[in-house]
Amino acid sequence: MPLDPVQLATFQAVVTHGSFDAAARAMNVTPSAVSQRIKALEQAVGQVLVRRTRPCVPTAAGAPLVRLGGQVALLEQEALDAARGTLGDGTRTRVAVVVNADSLAGWFLPALTAVPDVLVDLHTDDEGHTARLLRDGTVMAAVTTERVAVQGCRVLRLGAMRYLAVAAPALHATCFADRDPATVFPTATMIRFDRKDTLQHRFARTLTRRDVDPPTHFVPGTAAFTEAVRLGLGWGLLPEVVARPDLAAGRLVEPAPGRHLDVPLYWQYWRLESTALAALTAAVRAAARTALR
Repeated sequence: MPLDPVQLATFQAVVTHGSFDAAARAMNVTPSAVSQRIKALEQAVGQVLVRRTRPCVPTAAGAPLVRLGGQVALLEQEALDAARGTLGDGTRTRVAVVVNADSLAGWFLPALTAVPDVLVDLHTDDEGHTARLLRDGTVMAAVTTERVAVQGCRVLRLGAMRYLAVAAPALHATCFADRDPATVFPTATMIRFDRKDTLQHRFARTLTRRDVDPPTHFVPGTAAFTEAVRLGLGWGLLPEVVARPDLAAGRLVEPAPGRHLDVPLYWQYWRLESTALAALTAAVRAAARTALR
C-alpha cells in the first residue's frame, strides 16, 4: 500500500520543526489536522513513528521515513523547478549536511562558494559520528570516517586530514623536554574537543602501545581548543595546516617530533539523481583534493 504523500510531508514537518504545533504553522493547517495525519500514517505503517517529546523525534521505525520524506521533497522541488523552467535561473535548493568541526573550520566552507544555487543547512559532529545523521534522515550528506556506505547512500574517499600533537613551549619544557614522550603521555594533561573526541587517545596509543587516561580538559570549540593548547592548558592534536604556522613561530612545540595521525575522510550522500547534490559533491571533492592528503 503506497504511503500518502501529504501524511509523509506532515511527518517530515513534525520532525523538522520539533512539534505538532510548529508543523501546523509551517503547513498552514490546524494542529488537529497534523495529529490526524500522523495517526493515519502510523496506522498505515503499523508502527509508532514519532515520540511525542519536546522536541518530537522519530522512532527507529520512523527514521527511514524521515529519509524518504527528505528525498521526496528534494526531488519534488527540483522536478517543479525543471517543469517551470526555473532550474538554473537562481532558484536555490536546500541541502542538509553534517561536517566534523575541523573540516568545517578549515577546507569545507570554501567548497560552498562553488555552488551558489545550493543553500546548506550545516550540522556539526565528531567525524566518527556524522554518519548517524545520515541513517536517521537528518542530513542528505556527511563528511565522515565511515568508509562503508550507509544504506541508500554513495560513498567517496576525500583524502586524509593530518593532525600533529602540539604543546605550548612552557608545558613542553615542564613535561616533555629530555624525556621519552611514551612515558609522559599517560600523565600529561590532555585537551579534548568533547567526549566523542578520541584523536588524542589514538595518537598516544601509537607511542605508548596502551590506553591512557590522563587529566583532561574538554574545550568544545575549534578556536577555543587551539587557544587552550597555545595557553599551555594541556597538549592536543591540531590539523597540520593550523599547527604549522605556530610551530614555525615557536608558539607551539611537538612533544613527539616526526609523529602524526592521519584521519581518512569520506563523503557519503543520498543515492539520488539530484542536481543540487551532484553539484555539492563535485565542489566538495574539488576542495578536498587541494586541502587533504
